[in-house]
Amino acid sequence: PYYVNINQNLFLEASLHSSDPNLELFLHTCVASPTRDNSTTGAYAIVQNGCVKDPTYAAYDSPHRRILRFKFNAFQFIRSNPEVYLKCELVVCRAYDYSSRCYQGCIRRSKRGASS
Repeated sequence: PYYVNINQNLFLEASLHSSDPNLELFLHTCVASPTRDNSTTGAYAIVQNGCVKDPTYAAYDSPHRRILRFKFNAFQFIRSNPEVYLKCELVVCRAYDYSSRCYQGCIRRSKRGASS
């Protein structure tokens, strides 16, 4: 466990260990959950489908495309234990492949209309 105070900045770094210099990382989804399981029930989205959902989120430049750095403010779920579990999903892409998921950025899903 990593202990932080409420509203303290929590800095994270993900790195891809590969000898291929032409790979890069993209943060697709990162959610916080009050439980350890993989359920998204009661989860809080920090980043979803590449879109920033938490106003305290900030990305940082890194020296390599294979390193991803970001931060957000620590918080606690209401009426639960003081633990928060993070689950982040990253995508590995070929650098400079402009058709890859890494270059698509935020994808907002369109809502379907209800028909009569």
